[in-house]
Amino acid sequence: MASPNFDRSFDPAYGRAVPAAPGVERLTVNNPSAFTFHGTNSYIVGHGGSVMVIDPGPEGDAHFDALMAALGTRSVSHILVSHTHRDHSPLSRRLQQATGALTVGEGPHRAARPLHKGETNPFDESADRDFVPDIAIGDDETIVGDGFSLTALLTPGHCANHACFALEGTGIVFSADHVMAWATSIVAPPDGSMADYMASLERMLARNDSLFLPGHGGPVREPAAFMRGLRAHRRMRERAIFERIKAGDRSIFEMVGAIYRDTDARLHGAAALSVLAHLEDLVDKGTVATDGPPSLNGTYRPA
Repeated sequence: MASPNFDRSFDPAYGRAVPAAPGVERLTVNNPSAFTFHGTNSYIVGHGGSVMVIDPGPEGDAHFDALMAALGTRSVSHILVSHTHRDHSPLSRRLQQATGALTVGEGPHRAARPLHKGETNPFDESADRDFVPDIAIGDDETIVGDGFSLTALLTPGHCANHACFALEGTGIVFSADHVMAWATSIVAPPDGSMADYMASLERMLARNDSLFLPGHGGPVREPAAFMRGLRAHRRMRERAIFERIKAGDRSIFEMVGAIYRDTDARLHGAAALSVLAHLEDLVDKGTVATDGPPSLNGTYRPA
């Protein structure tokens, strides 16, 4: 397919756990926004008396109470965090205090690259810099639970420490913000990297999974076809950016005005960062030139 077939149908069922797959329950945080869709999805994984929780979400009483009610008498062995944006990880601390579970993640928050001189990180306030996992999990490493296991698939791009988790033997992957049915993932430098994102997409395409359960919105039921659409969408966006530069656009904001003219204006700031991510990649490839490192206020021309 030329572009992904986005699916925005989703019932968040705030405040209660709903079945997402055999042995998996979903609870959605009531934190809707232009970036989180209906809210952040937390998952409880396991059939037995001991389970794991993936992405507890932002700090807040209502979701904490809902998680504890859904857990009931079950124990929690591990709390897995896909990445350290504040809509995914902060509640892990209170949940750990309540359950004694070990926290698991790729590592503390970090940007995909150092800040350039004079640059600020527009998503700095979105970073949960207090999260340090008890278990820093590596690529393809597995956490064993009560009758099931979860394997980390490191997928930098949206965030440098982003990880998906595969429920072994089922074809199910918790894809967090790397692949979502409702929209493309935000890739915003310096936290994110388009080159890393595309490499992570290829890594996931090389697998043969049957169901993705993302960090926002509903499931991706045909992951391979959907990811091929995402890949095509990103490549078309890259071509559109280069065509705008060849046509005479020199600033990111000129490009955004032309390429994203039908997009909600509230998302134009994120769109500018996405264009910057593509431009970083194009400059690295030698296709586009700029003076100094690529920046939001830079001037761009064909190389």
